[in-house]
Amino acid sequence: MTTDFPYEMTISALRRAYLSGSLTPEQVMQTIRKRASEYEEYNIWIHLLSEAEQAHYLDRLQQLDLARFPLWGIPFAIKDNIDLNEIPTTAACIEFAYTPTASATVVERLIAAGAIPVGKANLDQFATGLNGTRSPWGACRNAFKPDYISGGSSSGSAVSVALGLASFSLGTDTAGSGRVPACFNNLIGLKPSRGLLSTKGLVPACRSLDCITLFACDTDDANLVLSVAEAYDADDEYSRNNPFQNQKRHYGERQGPLKIGVIPGQQLNFFGDQAYQQAYRDTLKQLETDGIEFIEIDYQPFAEAARLLYEGPWVAERYLATQPLIDDNPQALFPVVREIIEPGKALQAGSLFEAQYRLSGLKAICNRQLAAVDCLLTPTAGTCFTIEQMLEEPILRNSQLGYYTNFMNLLDLASVAVPTQMTTSGLPFGITLVGDAFTDRALLSIAKRIHRQFELKIGASQYELQSTAQPSVADYNKIDVVVCGAHLQGLPLNWQLTERGATLKAKTKTAPIYRMYALPGGPPARPGLILDEAAGGAIEVEVWSMPQSQFGGFVAAIPSPLAIGKLKLADGTQASGFICESYAITGAEEITGYGGWKAYLNR
Repeated sequence: MTTDFPYEMTISALRRAYLSGSLTPEQVMQTIRKRASEYEEYNIWIHLLSEAEQAHYLDRLQQLDLARFPLWGIPFAIKDNIDLNEIPTTAACIEFAYTPTASATVVERLIAAGAIPVGKANLDQFATGLNGTRSPWGACRNAFKPDYISGGSSSGSAVSVALGLASFSLGTDTAGSGRVPACFNNLIGLKPSRGLLSTKGLVPACRSLDCITLFACDTDDANLVLSVAEAYDADDEYSRNNPFQNQKRHYGERQGPLKIGVIPGQQLNFFGDQAYQQAYRDTLKQLETDGIEFIEIDYQPFAEAARLLYEGPWVAERYLATQPLIDDNPQALFPVVREIIEPGKALQAGSLFEAQYRLSGLKAICNRQLAAVDCLLTPTAGTCFTIEQMLEEPILRNSQLGYYTNFMNLLDLASVAVPTQMTTSGLPFGITLVGDAFTDRALLSIAKRIHRQFELKIGASQYELQSTAQPSVADYNKIDVVVCGAHLQGLPLNWQLTERGATLKAKTKTAPIYRMYALPGGPPARPGLILDEAAGGAIEVEVWSMPQSQFGGFVAAIPSPLAIGKLKLADGTQASGFICESYAITGAEEITGYGGWKAYLNR
């Protein structure tokens, strides 16, 4: 068996080869089919497309301009609970199988952009599991150590990318299925905000919580695929519009200081795995050298929310997703899957409402903690089991795999799994970045910065991870506002900042290029700043960080002659802040010499 990749399988590498004429999609697909035969015992595929089944996708490329179609000739795998036209969908249960007459919305969008489906990937049956062993097609093996689990339920989706059989893949995620396999196979795993990707054409596990996820070699590929796949879908009742600050143009490499939440040591759990525990410590130690400040958060409310997913009434959704099969032919289900799903039949509506009340309280607590940091960082998983260990204790050990993941969709959060280390035991380890809904691009931008800190290969290949330059980005959820007068802390208009959720970020001075005037009128009294690069002075100011959603209303309430423009600060940076129209200083008292508004008031 070979472990060498004949081609680097990132999207950018394949596109370069296609553009140069050194490689064709037909050659790539032929190589993939050959390599797939070498990895048959890994149980990656439920249905690998034949040359004949793939032919019309390849033929279509002849009518498409490579330069204009971002996924032209790029191979991708599809978890087999997501529809591909005219190819059976099984959800890893042959008795459930059907042949769709249309592809899932997300699959259609990827194919329209030139992507080529490789096959339908193995999974934990009905997407119930985080380990990859719960399939009649066999346990899907880890790309690095085949005696170990691959992670699930999107097992084949992850391993196909790690072993170079696809450039990216589609998985799903209800409890961690888009992140745990990414960790165990050295991949980026993007669990988008719920509703960002259409779930039309997806066999549900928990319909109100499910989302389609992406596995990729790096964050650049993940962002590109997301930009193609995302769109509001009127045929999906859970679809949501993507807000401005989360559009594809806001992806880049996050710069500047970062405040990242971490779990206190006493709330971490590595289930006796010393190698994973050390990898986590080494990861944080490395990131501390990159201007990242870690702030401990209370993980208890996140963990309690996680327990609700399988110990609460949401199991009833899994029962509904498998009806009437589980009622009429329960023996068709994988035994451990049936054991998990069957209790959902007896759950009552009262239990659901009680759980929803508790979940709302937990969400409020978790959101307050997330608001104080740029994101939360957790281990993606606390350990990785052998297949034998997993089969010995299938429910207990699956629950342990979800310790850091099960809360995510219940709390309506977004996340990105990022590989960071190879452990002393030879397995990949990674962390997950967590943020509020529709912070996908912000998380990917932080993940870009973190991923390049570590010397890693691409998946299980011999190719080094390359750090492609991306534009620098800041936090688009917050806007810095520079105030110099009545909005200063302790003065009459400061409430216009605090009641909008703004927080004091810094007390500083402007560059020495401004004149300050006491404007007529009031109350309250107000100053005006006028640019004078020749004879200006440095003025004391405060920088407040305001939620982006509140900025428009704040600006709209500012009376003439004041306005918001760009101010240059003492450190040379620029930020939005109060300026004054020049006509207003006629007859006004110049107070530049005081050095600031408070000093003038205290004269």
